Amino acid sequence: MRITSRNNYLETRRFAVQRINRLPVKPLQRRKYETQSTAHMKKSKTRFIKQPPKEMIALLIAAHNEELVLGSTIRSAIFAGMNPKHIFVVDDNSSDKTTNVAKELLAAENVIKVKRSGKGLALTKAARKFKLTKRYRWIHIADADGAFATNYFHVFRSELKEDFAAATGYVRSLPGKRVSEYRVFEYTMGMEIHRRMQTLLNVVPVIPGPTSCFRADVFDKVNFDNQSLTEDFDVTLQIHRKKLGKIQYIPKAVAYTQDPLTIKDFKKQISRWNRGALQTMLQHKVGRHLTPIDAYLSYQVLQNLFFFVIYCLWVPYLTISRNTFGVIATAFVVDVLITFVITVLTAIKSKRPDVVSAFPQVYILRWVSLYVFLKSFVEVIVLRKYRSGVSQWENNASRRYVMEVV
Repeated sequence: MRITSRNNYLETRRFAVQRINRLPVKPLQRRKYETQSTAHMKKSKTRFIKQPPKEMIALLIAAHNEELVLGSTIRSAIFAGMNPKHIFVVDDNSSDKTTNVAKELLAAENVIKVKRSGKGLALTKAARKFKLTKRYRWIHIADADGAFATNYFHVFRSELKEDFAAATGYVRSLPGKRVSEYRVFEYTMGMEIHRRMQTLLNVVPVIPGPTSCFRADVFDKVNFDNQSLTEDFDVTLQIHRKKLGKIQYIPKAVAYTQDPLTIKDFKKQISRWNRGALQTMLQHKVGRHLTPIDAYLSYQVLQNLFFFVIYCLWVPYLTISRNTFGVIATAFVVDVLITFVITVLTAIKSKRPDVVSAFPQVYILRWVSLYVFLKSFVEVIVLRKYRSGVSQWENNASRRYVMEVV
């Protein structure tokens, strides 16, 4: 039995050697191939070394001359559940003590100062310097003049879903003067009604600066240095255009923002917003694509134009043609009553009774907002002004006031 087994073994081996010798590959080539294969295996062992898991979320704040409010914003973020080691600040060449304020509250390696870049480019530089997309799964951007509810980041961590490209919370106005009270009216309507509808239809038009969070891979794919007057609107449209995913709305995560103290600063701010929005819509050719976001933004523009036509053209025409002021008086009374009812409801919802007492100013600022939109529409669309812009800062001494952590 042993002799037979050995003969079988030799025969099998001889057969295998004959098959190998018949292969078209020469022995030298086989050795070369074997050497490359071995090297590839050794290399692959190095390539697949397990990397440490990414942290959940980083907070990135861009600031320019914000020494008055930056400290309150950072402290608010810490009280809201953000570990200081995950908070990063980029100072866009401030001439005040912005950097010093940041370093008093954060580690020095979490704060950098860059040459004057504008908000968008400053954010990009900071993300690269701190390697945020490699270290974190989500990157939250915030304005230097904001604040957060005490459970803000706890809510964000529990609610964030990886199948969304970005997320945004609920924006509220910090207590201030008349402009702030009007913004309560605007923000409550926007967050309670419009934002919920936009989320349902996947047409969120803008992820606002006070509460904007991006999945790390999405952050890498959008361009924050977009030379726009409203870089947050441009970035949001990029997400829609590149089909990077849906935007999540987290209403339980409340962020606060400062508003202008004077009507003059209010007009400057919304002029920049309207010009930037129309500029961005032209650049992204909104209205020329058959997409939900194109339809929604076109509707928004047409709605404002329709409102102007009805109240500023049609009603006066009926008044003149019928030779009676009854038409314009009725239209005015109805409009005032509707606005007042909405104001009361927003005051109840936001727990800001001061908004009701400010109703006359609220009603006037509503018309100021329409006027600024129409003026911006003529400037950008008709006269072709402000077709391009540079990311800029709108902060100034008259707009800033010391905040209390919410």
